[in-house]
Amino acid sequence: MTIFHIVSIIELCLFIIYCKSKSFKRTFTLKVRVVVFLVYLLFLFLPILTWSFRYYALTVYGLFLALHAIIKVSSKKNKVENYSLKLNIIRLIMMIIISFFVTLPLILFPQNVPTIDATGQYKVNIEMMTLTDTNRIEEFTDKNEYRTLNVQCHYPDTMEYGFPLVIFSHGGLGVKSSNESLYNELASHGYVVCSIDHTYHSFFTKNDNNKVTLVSWSYAQEILLENPNKDINQSFEYYQKWMDLRIKDMQFVLDVIVDKSSSKANSDFFKMIDASKIGVMGHSLGGSAALKIGRLNEQVQAVIALESPLMGDIVEVKNDQFVFTETPYPRPVLHVYSDSSWDILSKRVQYQANYELLTSTDEQIHHMYISGTGHLGLTDFSLTSPLLTRVLDNKKPTRDAIETLSIINQKSLAFFDFYLKQKGEFSSKYDN
Repeated sequence: MTIFHIVSIIELCLFIIYCKSKSFKRTFTLKVRVVVFLVYLLFLFLPILTWSFRYYALTVYGLFLALHAIIKVSSKKNKVENYSLKLNIIRLIMMIIISFFVTLPLILFPQNVPTIDATGQYKVNIEMMTLTDTNRIEEFTDKNEYRTLNVQCHYPDTMEYGFPLVIFSHGGLGVKSSNESLYNELASHGYVVCSIDHTYHSFFTKNDNNKVTLVSWSYAQEILLENPNKDINQSFEYYQKWMDLRIKDMQFVLDVIVDKSSSKANSDFFKMIDASKIGVMGHSLGGSAALKIGRLNEQVQAVIALESPLMGDIVEVKNDQFVFTETPYPRPVLHVYSDSSWDILSKRVQYQANYELLTSTDEQIHHMYISGTGHLGLTDFSLTSPLLTRVLDNKKPTRDAIETLSIINQKSLAFFDFYLKQKGEFSSKYDN
């Protein structure tokens, strides 16, 4: 919020000058605005400030004020206006309100985002790719075009081979970069991690040609308004539809990568993958999809779900209750929970199967509760936008975001090491 504070202080100082001098010195004011804008541009050029979407509105606003100032000064008219306390107070309030809105992106998404260093031996490379599924027509448009998916892959910078593959699915309105610190941690220890932007489920996604696709408004409404306690049949219909799309996306990406890993014509990025060692994971809705594909696909050997209901295990609605499959879950799985769900698992109908698994004697079923954080606190969004995370999770975290994510990263690494690399040991217990 530093820039907002600076702008507000400048406006307040101008207001005080007006009050003391009993006049509104237009020429002086306009020159101040030009100087402030030039200093701002200098900070961007140096760069003390790093250019990004955060500064778009502020730059347009500053440019407008500067150009307006230059035109007014050049006209040599109205250099001094009659003093009016009421008018100056209104002017001050309006300028501060406008300043707040143009600096809001900086308030919500601070420039200096804390980072979590990967602990593995390998430097991590990142590769983006856009894949087109020629077996599916995009259902969110009427253009009769094939469905395309943007994928972000993190992998070790080495010429070695035989690394396990992990596929990640983001949350309901998330993006493929939602857990980058986790991808980097795994990749630094010898994993290839590929995260999918589920087109029209992702808040936004950008393909190889820099074309940006925003989330489907109809889907967003479904996610935001769905409530099984009000209309359980409607929720069941949505769950089936969401799972079908996500599972097909994940299976398609998995098939493409596994196929490319066996071809000598492809880059070392694909060749380093050991297609016999595959894990899947996801957050929220993405974790539900990971759980379902873990049940359906025998290629998958381990699953991690970051606060995700077993949505894909719901087979019907009976007597206003979800009916879950009775077939035991066939893969090693780690369920991670936060304060958002842990104490109310038994009360949330979509989490009934999760709650029952808490008493399971199956040694491959693991549960971990991280206190002091909320649902979005399980993602890197807690670093990118601490304020929005707090608002959307409806609670102030009592555990540091870096500590929370470090726990997730280290436990996920230990879990995949044990089940995909058959090394080390794994326990979901830790000092909470």
